Amino acid sequence: MGKWRYGVVLDAGSSGTRVHIYRWLNSHKAKEKASDAQLHSLPVIETDKKWTKKIHPGISTFGEHPHDVGPEHLDKLLGHALQKIPSKDVPNTPLFLLATAGMRILPELQRQSVLKEVCDFARSTTQFQLPDCDLHVQVIPGETEGLYGWIAANYLLGGFDRPKDHNHGKGHSTYGFLDMGGASAQIAFAPNATEADKHANDLTLLRLRAIDGTSLEYKVFVTTWLGFGVNQARQRYVKALLDSSTSKELPDPCLPAGLKIEVTNEGTLLETGSDDEPKPKGAAHLLGTGKFPECLHQTYPLLEKEKKCADTPCLINGQHVPAIDFDVNHFVGVSEYWHTTHEIFEKGHKDKAYDFKTYQERVNEFCSQKWKHIEKGIAKEKWGGKVDEEKARDVCFKASWIINMLHDGIGVPRVGIEPLPDSKNTTKAVHDKAKEKGFLDPFQAVNKINDVEVSWTLGKMVLYASSEVSMPSEDALAVGFGSNEPGIPKDFQYPGGTFHLYESASNWHRLFIEHPQKIPAFFLVFFIFCFIIGLIIGKERRARVWKFVMKPFTRPIGKDPLHRRRGRSLPIAKLFGLGGNQSYERVDLENPDAANDFELEQTYLHSSDDELSDGSNGHTSGWATPQINKDAPGYFGGGDVLSQGAGLGLGLSPARAFDRGGLMSRTDSRERIRSRASSPKRRGKKVADEL
Repeated sequence: MGKWRYGVVLDAGSSGTRVHIYRWLNSHKAKEKASDAQLHSLPVIETDKKWTKKIHPGISTFGEHPHDVGPEHLDKLLGHALQKIPSKDVPNTPLFLLATAGMRILPELQRQSVLKEVCDFARSTTQFQLPDCDLHVQVIPGETEGLYGWIAANYLLGGFDRPKDHNHGKGHSTYGFLDMGGASAQIAFAPNATEADKHANDLTLLRLRAIDGTSLEYKVFVTTWLGFGVNQARQRYVKALLDSSTSKELPDPCLPAGLKIEVTNEGTLLETGSDDEPKPKGAAHLLGTGKFPECLHQTYPLLEKEKKCADTPCLINGQHVPAIDFDVNHFVGVSEYWHTTHEIFEKGHKDKAYDFKTYQERVNEFCSQKWKHIEKGIAKEKWGGKVDEEKARDVCFKASWIINMLHDGIGVPRVGIEPLPDSKNTTKAVHDKAKEKGFLDPFQAVNKINDVEVSWTLGKMVLYASSEVSMPSEDALAVGFGSNEPGIPKDFQYPGGTFHLYESASNWHRLFIEHPQKIPAFFLVFFIFCFIIGLIIGKERRARVWKFVMKPFTRPIGKDPLHRRRGRSLPIAKLFGLGGNQSYERVDLENPDAANDFELEQTYLHSSDDELSDGSNGHTSGWATPQINKDAPGYFGGGDVLSQGAGLGLGLSPARAFDRGGLMSRTDSRERIRSRASSPKRRGKKVADEL
């Protein structure tokens, strides 16, 4: 195994699939070079922005034609990974495809068909490690996605490796994690000791392993809110507007003033399209009023805080969440939490930390503008090159939804208005460090930490790399996560299938052991190669090769070594013109008339005496007799030319000729030659020669 270990994760979302490549030192190398502090840390994961590639659309669009997902979608992503990973390391590189929201809504049969095609395509076209497709290629629930994100955030912030540097008080050193996409939102955090004991059954046990083999355990609460992503929330909001009125024109305070948009009965916003395209027919249209405070008021009911809470406490949608202690729980938010708070409203501002009062003022200023003024600002890239009309149209609703989710839903204190939690348990040094990074506030939106994107895919790879560290003893517990129970719970999930170290450089091993499905193609190519070589070398050499190959399969049938069994000719021999055994008609040697009906094809024989040929050019037809060579290997002595010829002409050995009549055979041979010499055909030729 080489110095580096690589891992590939395909994030299969609803809008597209993104490939992430990571690498880390193998555990033996890492231990050799690690300092004392590094030995107590998790493996160091490296990545590069050039190692990431995204394509559209998502794999969920292949539900009705799953066979196309490989060549039309995965091929580009896997090809990108193969270009970045050294070829010698590919067979030892694990591959994961983890699908999220888009695949969750597919019918079960379509979902399983797409996943099977993904696995089959990856196995047949690459040498990536895929020991267990059910584990390496799957649709993950929102809770698992949130847990991976929590691992990634704390790994990058140092909450795992340097707990003393991140002492938030009460023995707490980890950060909370918030994620929001288009369809759902997730929260993950480690409750304080009191809440952890009170809600132990609601927590997930996470186990990691440091380079020196030390086990790290955390008890994390994770939940997901389906339908609370920005797109689903927007759809619910528009549907509520439609249900509240029968008018075809509805005022919308969450749109910039003067902007008009058509919507469907389901609450979906319709694109206007170009002038040449037919305009879709909507149920009604929304007319923007640009009143952001009213927008905040109308989006609040979407939190559904009035739903019954079966297991207290609850935050939103009647779902149970342990009480959050903002004295020690400091949250980082990614995805929409970052894009909505920074892509427009932080442009040109030095203060990157989230401040509720400042943020609300900036949003209010933007959304109260007339749409025509906003369009001019977009053309001049007033808010940066990434801001287009669609983002500007949606940002007012998204900002109001983010604010409501953070403060009225999750309960994050409003910095700038509400007092912050008591921070007397944290040291001044921690405060100074936190101010540098800006992560001691109750909430901070992030995109990258130390130039590394905070992605749940990184958390997946941290877990996998940690599982490869050798256990210090046989009774050490495995890396993974599951129910908060001692030991290994029944629902424990391992980071990956059993790792099979690839050490063989033999192509035969790769063919027959790792990729047996390629064997039929291998033999087809081998047959074509042999066929072409056979045509090139010619018939005579083919016969020699065939004789050499078939020699072990030819066995004697009697005590006399001269009596050999005629080998059976294989069908392939006929194809190459290698028929090793010629068949002859049986001739009754006791009946001279029968021999007259048997005539050999015209044959070329070399002779030093013209008397042995009927023609002047040394050619003969019919029963020509070869010249005697007493030194030849087939000469037995005591016989004459005719006896030798009789044996050869009938396909019999000289010994066989003697066995079947001795002198009588020679007499019969002479009689046949005389009868043929006196035939009308030969007499006519002789007369012609004399004339």
